[in-house]
Amino acid sequence: KPPALRPGDRIGVVSPSGPVRRADLEPGIRALKSAGYDVRLSPHVDARNGYLAGSDAQRLADLHAMISDPGIRAVFCARGGYGSMRLLDRVDYDLFREHPKIMVGYSDVTALLLALHHRTGLITFHGPMIRDLSPGRKDPENLAHLLRLLSSGRPVEIPLEGGSRIVPGNARGRLVGGNLSLVCHLIGTPFLPSFQGRILFLEETGEAVYRVDRMLTHLKLSGRLAGLAGLVMGDFQGCGDPETLHRSFLDVLGDSGFPVVTGLPAGHGFRNLSLPVGAGARLEDDRMVLSIAEGGVRPEA
Repeated sequence: KPPALRPGDRIGVVSPSGPVRRADLEPGIRALKSAGYDVRLSPHVDARNGYLAGSDAQRLADLHAMISDPGIRAVFCARGGYGSMRLLDRVDYDLFREHPKIMVGYSDVTALLLALHHRTGLITFHGPMIRDLSPGRKDPENLAHLLRLLSSGRPVEIPLEGGSRIVPGNARGRLVGGNLSLVCHLIGTPFLPSFQGRILFLEETGEAVYRVDRMLTHLKLSGRLAGLAGLVMGDFQGCGDPETLHRSFLDVLGDSGFPVVTGLPAGHGFRNLSLPVGAGARLEDDRMVLSIAEGGVRPEA
């Protein structure tokens, strides 16, 4: 577990994926400063190299510099897009083992979060990025929930409001998951954690139902879902008609030998409540709650 975030701590901001304008980050930076934290931007945070936030070398150097800097307590990603997968075979994982720090992001950053957890055992955080913290852009509770999670090791309960039971049942295991596309693209690489005995969560955005079906089917056929403790579906923003999507979940996952439920408020939608990747959790379908047994950080004495 990384050390907990304390009032006054410095948060570093990196762009490991797609490019972003610095002006789009300012509202989120102000929100973090108003919450009592200092913020430092990496040198290439607003760099642009086509569809990437600077060259691979620049993005990697910024990430390594933030991790090795003793004045940085947590590292938040600026935005998603594409690009974090290109860094995975060059990340200095020993550096993360020596300097375990809070790492926050989602969407394309799923690849980095999962690789760090798999290669180092570090608990990482699937949660909002700096661009999402602009007032009015997303639910204000997203930031409040994130800061509570990062500053305390206390258990957390996340209601699966409006969710449904694809396959009923309860589950217990450590959390793993993130964006469905990125999870699928990591299959066959040395950067995807085992799902054995885990609770997997998935979310997606902007994919047609048949593409979601294809990715879930690929996951199933790959054998990666064998031995899973449970599966929780997050937000599938802009992925077609909800009833058709639900029917696809039922078709592909209805015969699973583990619980499958929907309704997790995580992903690209208005609500994106943070989840600690690697932390112990319980899926309670009788109460429709995902209980995080540990907050994912190490409170200091």
